[in-house]
Amino acid sequence: MKTNRRTFVVHTLTGAGALSAMSLAGVAHAQPMLAEADAQAAALGYKADATKVDKAKFPKYAAGQLCNNCALYQGKVTDAAAGCPLFAGKQVAGKGWCSAYAKKA
Repeated sequence: MKTNRRTFVVHTLTGAGALSAMSLAGVAHAQPMLAEADAQAAALGYKADATKVDKAKFPKYAAGQLCNNCALYQGKVTDAAAGCPLFAGKQVAGKGWCSAYAKKA
């Protein structure tokens, strides 16, 4: 099969476009941080700093329970913030906590 210049250019541009689209698909778009005043966050007792959890209101809380070691946390343990399915489109603090905490297995 002969390849002429036009075919080469079209294939190169198509390949470059496909690679560009794939690399953009893997980039996590910056999501806003969850505010403690958010209605869903308040309902679940979310605190960006777990040491500030009201232990009288949330007796289930125990020291060491953090978003970054919760089964719902969608980032790595070392990430400062990541997504959580309970708060769609927003990131939670890795050092945060909410009453839906479930220890990661």
